[in-house]
Amino acid sequence: MQEKIVILDFGSQTTQLIGRRIRELNIYSEIIPYNKYPFGREAEEGIIGVILSGSPLSVYDEGAFKIDLHSLVGRVPVLGICYGAQLTALEYGGSVEPAPSREYGRANLAYVDAACPLFDGIEAGAQVWMSHGDTITSLPEGFSTMASTSDVRFAAFTGEAGMRLWGVQFHPEVFHSTCGMQLLRNFAIGICGASCTWSAASFIETTVAALKEQLGDDRVILGLSGGVDSSVAAVLLNKAIGDRLTCIFVDHGMLRKNEFSDVLRDYQGLGLNVIGVDASAKFFADLAGVTDPERKRKIIGADFIEVFDAEASKITDARWLAQGTIYPDCIESLSITGTVIKSHHNVGGLPERMNLKLCEPLRLLFKDEVRAVGRQLGMPERLINRHPFPGPGLAVRILGDITPEKVAVLQEADHIFIEGLREWGLYDKVWQAGVILLPVQSVGVMGDERTYERAVALRAVTSTDAMTADWAHLPYDFMAKVSNEIINKVRGVNRVCYDISSKPPATIEWE
Repeated sequence: MQEKIVILDFGSQTTQLIGRRIRELNIYSEIIPYNKYPFGREAEEGIIGVILSGSPLSVYDEGAFKIDLHSLVGRVPVLGICYGAQLTALEYGGSVEPAPSREYGRANLAYVDAACPLFDGIEAGAQVWMSHGDTITSLPEGFSTMASTSDVRFAAFTGEAGMRLWGVQFHPEVFHSTCGMQLLRNFAIGICGASCTWSAASFIETTVAALKEQLGDDRVILGLSGGVDSSVAAVLLNKAIGDRLTCIFVDHGMLRKNEFSDVLRDYQGLGLNVIGVDASAKFFADLAGVTDPERKRKIIGADFIEVFDAEASKITDARWLAQGTIYPDCIESLSITGTVIKSHHNVGGLPERMNLKLCEPLRLLFKDEVRAVGRQLGMPERLINRHPFPGPGLAVRILGDITPEKVAVLQEADHIFIEGLREWGLYDKVWQAGVILLPVQSVGVMGDERTYERAVALRAVTSTDAMTADWAHLPYDFMAKVSNEIINKVRGVNRVCYDISSKPPATIEWE
């Protein structure tokens, strides 16, 4: 059985980073809501350790997220991070109070217990990252301090012998905690005893076996988008069930220039059974006059399912709908606090009227892991390295209502930008790029005449997993060339801007 470390999510924005860091150690990790832990079934589930995440809440808030720690501690090693550490201290008789001032940013460990296995190889002076408004003011009886900073006495602690319980007030998962990976390595390998055997190859082996068991002799329909996620999902499913997979590629009218024909050609070259459906008229009609980004996504998602429903009725023995949903899609669509960052069209299940069950073989992978799986499957680099593209397509890159005319303008501008990145050798250095059509017009001068035309914004970011991203520092000469080409060749555009916002606080897409 596959061993794993479970991260119990209490709603922190960095919970996903904990999972990523553990996976970087070639250890499978899984993030589950704090109230969904399978108490009493650790051996059956292969759980070798549990990490308690941070949270936006205070442990003493009314309605604060809590778990039955006594049913967990002592069964497997447990590491509490920030809120998780405070919750642990409070549960066992310690005290947590509001800090005199919010403790946020870099700090250095002034004291480290060198004998503590969690701090093996970590010395005093190591930089850590604090982000909390509360602090632990006293430890439970029998607990011991493992690390301190000049301002935080109980920066780390351990429980009584035999509890196999640790807590840290700082965030080892973030980049600014320079000893963070060592601490997580100490917990996962040194304390939990992880064998570090999880990899793209092992994922393929276990997933193909699981898909064969899950799907049996059923036929599966896969929704292709042209992106790396659905592409890898298709090849993985094809490996598992072969010709029982039928791929459907829906043209909702908001794809990139020539994308419909290019995608069909690529997939047929992979030996996949692909059906192309032009449903653009329906999508444009249903989106007419809609400006709210969430409504756009919901409409596109509903139409997407409806088109599949109609297509599925033609394949009478189809039982499953497969999608290329990945971990960041699930994370952003709904957190345990109930706060939606943005809806993803392929997240949230299927309407009851559909007779298809949902299959999402990549649901627990981050984007870079999906690419690693694609390479292991032998897929061509042009598909694996393709930039992420939103499921709703250019609809969420057009601020305001959607019209065929606006889509045509954006397709041309986007084509110039993307092809320019390729020509300048910048495409593979950027995680994601695209053009945004702004809902404003600006005054310009062309041919000695006044113009009043549209403005567009170029967006390019660097990232590793889409959870955080920085704006790409593209050469000025390149941006000048792209700007001039867009203004000269795309009728109706007279101004080009560049978005220099990072994620957070912004998201990669504008809607």
